Order: sequence, then C-alpha cells, then structure tokens
Amino acid sequence: MEEGEYESVLCVKPEVHVYRIPPRATNRGYRAAEWQLDQPSWSGRLRITAKGQVAYIKLEDRTSGELFAQAPVDQFPGTAVESVTDSSRYFVIRIEDGNGRRAFIGIGFGDRGDAFDFNVALQDHFKWVKQQCEFAKQAQNPDQGPKLDLGFKEGQTIKLNIANMKKKEGAAGTPRARPASTGGLSLLPPPPGGKTSTLIPPGEQFSVGGSLVQPAVASSSGGATVSWPQPKPATPATADIWGDFTKSTGSPSSQTQPGAGWVQF
Repeated sequence: MEEGEYESVLCVKPEVHVYRIPPRATNRGYRAAEWQLDQPSWSGRLRITAKGQVAYIKLEDRTSGELFAQAPVDQFPGTAVESVTDSSRYFVIRIEDGNGRRAFIGIGFGDRGDAFDFNVALQDHFKWVKQQCEFAKQAQNPDQGPKLDLGFKEGQTIKLNIANMKKKEGAAGTPRARPASTGGLSLLPPPPGGKTSTLIPPGEQFSVGGSLVQPAVASSSGGATVSWPQPKPATPATADIWGDFTKSTGSPSSQTQPGAGWVQF
C-alpha cells in the first residue's frame, strides 16, 4: 500500500444543512437567497478527509455516521466547490455517487466560524499539494532549479576596513603591563624583649667609655662595610669609679662583674 492511499481527516463540523438549488440559468453565480433556507432538505455532520492529493467532503449522519453524500475535490477553488455571491456561510458542492452520476447541492452552516474553517481546510490541503508537485519536479530535474549568482556584477565593489582589523589584532596580542614592584628592603621588627641596634649615619658621633668617637666608613671602592672602632682603655679616673665595687668583700658570685650590662663594640 502506497503512502498516498492513507486517509487523513482535515476538518469535522457537527452541523451542516443541505439545500436543493435551482439550475443556474446564467454565469452570474449562485445566490443563497434563492434557496429555501428555512426548509433544509437534510441536516447532519460534515467531515473533510484527504487521500493522496484529493480531498473528500463527506455528509454523514450525526448518530450512526452513515454516508449521505460525498463530493471529491481535486482542485480548489474550482467547479467542485463554489461560494455563493450573497453570503459567506453557504457553498455549492458537486456530489458523486461512484457510478458516474453527479449533482449540485447547496450546503450551509449556522455559524460563520464553521464556514471559515471549512474554507481554510480546503485551502491548506491544496497548498500542500502544490508544494509536493514542486518538490517532485525539482527532484526529477535538479539542474533546472534557480541557482544563486554569487559573482560580482559589473561595477560592483567591496570595501574592507583593514585599519580596524590591524588595530584589533594588535590590541589582542599586546601583553598586559605588569605593575612595577616597589624597591627597597623591608626590615623585620625586633624580637620581643630584645634591644634594637641603632645605626648611626655618617658624620654623627657617639660616646664609648666617656669619650666621643667618630665612626669610620669604608670607601665605596672597597665595599659597603662599616668599620666600628674599638673603645679606648679606661683612664685612671674612670677606673677609680669602680674601685669601691672591686674592693668589696664577699663571695665572688655575689660581686658585680665590671662591665656587666654594657654593650661592647
């Protein structure tokens, strides 16, 4: 079984009315006002199905679903389905019994929305049929399809802004500048309870053993080492200061050693 033989449902409306219409004497179109709209010949359910490229308008009984009439539609708009000239809720369809006999009847909907859905369902189906025909033609003759012309026309130019491109590339490749480090050495704080040695700048004097001493700084060619002078021996006057302490009696451990608690340089 081919795919086109499957039947699909396009639209279902629970109420539709069928009217007998007089034969059309001229080509001016059908008018619903000429029908006996208050006396429909039959009322039931309308269902639109599709099998392949053909749509079928089926008039069925509401309760049993028995088929009352069927109108095959192979083209829309066309002679199989026509709209009336004085209303959007009424149509003229061509029904067939399968034995070659045909007749034109009028159908109408009580709701204008139902008539709109009936019309759109047929339009969508035949749009799909048209697309399938175009796809089939393109598959058979692929070289006859439209081709894209990407070439330059006569006098057509293209402009490239290379300056901005170089600027972007340079900006992307430029390494980030590292922040300059702060020079110098950081001095650690003195330990708790300890004494901090004080550096005396050049040109200053300090006292050792009661006399002023000038520190000697080595020349820049010999290095940056500072030479501290040794203290001079104490004078007799200075030695007499400690005389009372050295001559005191007692055990050696209880005596105060000379120079204890002094820092020697």
